[in-house]
Amino acid sequence: MPNSTPPILRYFATDHLPDPLRAISEPFGNLARGLVDVLPPGPETTVALRKLLESKDAAVRAALDLPKES
Repeated sequence: MPNSTPPILRYFATDHLPDPLRAISEPFGNLARGLVDVLPPGPETTVALRKLLESKDAAVRAALDLPKES
């Protein structure tokens, strides 16, 4: 049974990112939406989503140091 959409999911949007960063960020958003679909709402689900968001942000920041393609 799907849950209502938690507000935190807005932070997993990727439309504003350039393609190289979008490729890093999208799997995190897919996982976040999948978790919302299967887990019950509650504090542990909220913590899981928050930590996933932190991980996504760190991965995107790390990708900023990748060599630029020419």
